[in-house]
Amino acid sequence: MAAEKKSAYARAGVDIDAANQTKGAIKELVRSTFNEGVLGDMGGFGGLFIPPWRECEEPVLVSSVDGVGTKLKLAFMSGIHGSVGMDIVNHCANDILVQGARPLFFMDYLALGSHEPAVVEAIVRGLAQACRDIGCVLIGGETAEMAGFYQAGEYDLAGSIVGIVDRQRIIDGRTIEAGDVVIGLASDGLHTNGYTLARKVIIEQGGLGLDEPLGETGRTVAEEMLRPHRAYVKPILGLMEEIDVRGLVHITGGGFWDNVPRTLPQGLGVVIRKGEWEIPPVFSFLARVGPIDEREMFHVFNMGIGMMAFMRREEGEKGVTILRDLGEDARIIGEVVEGEQAVKLV
Repeated sequence: MAAEKKSAYARAGVDIDAANQTKGAIKELVRSTFNEGVLGDMGGFGGLFIPPWRECEEPVLVSSVDGVGTKLKLAFMSGIHGSVGMDIVNHCANDILVQGARPLFFMDYLALGSHEPAVVEAIVRGLAQACRDIGCVLIGGETAEMAGFYQAGEYDLAGSIVGIVDRQRIIDGRTIEAGDVVIGLASDGLHTNGYTLARKVIIEQGGLGLDEPLGETGRTVAEEMLRPHRAYVKPILGLMEEIDVRGLVHITGGGFWDNVPRTLPQGLGVVIRKGEWEIPPVFSFLARVGPIDEREMFHVFNMGIGMMAFMRREEGEKGVTILRDLGEDARIIGEVVEGEQAVKLV
């Protein structure tokens, strides 16, 4: 039998039929995230969702959008694609969590140089797993085959999320006072920030291959650099049920210096005691091989702290206990002081 003739569009680099076949293959992954709020099925022009308005006296929707960034280069190089799907969901969920919001639904945008069904399925599998883990619906998305724009084997991945919080429970830092303590929640390595510098130091300057051990991490370069961004949704929502959480900070691009002041009222700063947690080996490797000075390390990377929570001093130890019981490596790492709206490391 003669081979099936490709369409003119497919010969030009965009295969609609292949994309449609992949959509069929990932339907069950997407449906596995659905809950009672979803109306309809995958494949509509828009996703329909009934928000749980009755949970709140005065419901407020909270939204965010982000991209995985240059961590994707490691996925291209290694052929490991599922973890970056988890990255984008967890990063976005943590961002709206900072304002006290519970995630409702997520939408992704995947643009590829050429359609590769196995790659798309791996990414969607990661998206779906992360959504299920935090109780969020993967309600839709866009997969764009952009021949001639992206190189074959490369892609970009971004996403947007919508969550809900009662207006009376919005966390915006306004009630933070001098004397409040800061609890740090451990990160799972680099998360999704600083990868341009990390890649340069580890692979270019350090000369390490993806399958080689990375310093004292106990992992290969690929294993360490592709660890998924940790989601803090369930433990922080659990903490909020027991304690007056006055402020939250997601340590992402800009590190400690840029992110912590975003939640502080005017006239208040934070003192962070570096000795209260063990900085993971990947950051020690980067600082040594770079070399990168301490100030820049805390400006580019999370340094082992992925989320911070602010609360009254008398509730600090209780907060640590709650978070540890919920599976987090948490500890008091600092306190709020009067002064410049900035971070001081001691």
